[in-house]
Amino acid sequence: YSLPDLQEFVRASKAAMDVVSQLQGQFLDFTTSLYNEGFLDDQFVQLQKLQDESNPDFVIEVVSLFFEDSEKLLNNLATALQQHIVDYKQVDALVHQFKGSSSSIGAQRVKNACVAFRNYCEEKNVEGCVRCLQLVKHEYNLVKSRLDTLFKLEQQILAAGGSVPMIA
Repeated sequence: YSLPDLQEFVRASKAAMDVVSQLQGQFLDFTTSLYNEGFLDDQFVQLQKLQDESNPDFVIEVVSLFFEDSEKLLNNLATALQQHIVDYKQVDALVHQFKGSSSSIGAQRVKNACVAFRNYCEEKNVEGCVRCLQLVKHEYNLVKSRLDTLFKLEQQILAAGGSVPMIA
């Protein structure tokens, strides 16, 4: 190799490392904001700790299942609340299921919205239930959007040859 070739290689390597460290910084800042804003709790960290070389897509797979289940639950809740006579036991069971799946991935704000929702089920308050359904949908859409962004950042880091940093 000639000296100019080696110098160009070193420059390209440094540029790639700069991109990776910049992406890793963005990832850490974004993840920290998700905790600080209450979107995620420690359960999400526990999920990340279960991911390793033998199962590198574990978190994305678990969260994708959560998204699929959530869409079904939200549709079922909307249908149940539109009935002429609302079956509050059924609505409460669906909200309880949603609360559990939200808890299992660490979606704290969704879980908290479900807690309020269940109180309205106990009171058999249809207006309160409908308002809570809107709140749960809103919080779900927010966390889904944030997690989609987080996973895109992860993919960019890996594509640039870096490793995804862990929150301590």
